[in-house]
Amino acid sequence: MSYTSFSGEEFNAFREIKDPRPLNMLNLVKVHKEVEYPNGEVVSGVEAYKRYGRLSFPIFESLGGKIIWRGEMLFPLIGPSEEKWDFCFIAEYPSVGAFVSMVKNPDYREAMKHRQLAVLDSRLIRMAPLSSGKNFSE
Repeated sequence: MSYTSFSGEEFNAFREIKDPRPLNMLNLVKVHKEVEYPNGEVVSGVEAYKRYGRLSFPIFESLGGKIIWRGEMLFPLIGPSEEKWDFCFIAEYPSVGAFVSMVKNPDYREAMKHRQLAVLDSRLIRMAPLSSGKNFSE
């Protein structure tokens, strides 16, 4: 089973969490090898996702968003060996309201067409920042 978007019910539950800390969204994204646009143009899934990134970033940034971590997946030591992610990053938003504003923005929705075409599977996990702590659990 692959996951490429969220439902209205999931979005409502996401919005109902009351937490004043900045919103950190862990993104794990696997894209199709190739995609075909409705106009017949064929590009790699990576290129289609990059188009989404280029078009959506100004909107994300205007709402106070920033990328706080980006990494390249090398090897799954624990977990399904078939799960390989092409894009791994944490996007930070100042609030849930900023995220909701982005999702409702008409220009962002237009950019999302590239994401929806590109993505084969993904994980989008709402998180909140904590201090670095002393060890893995504190």
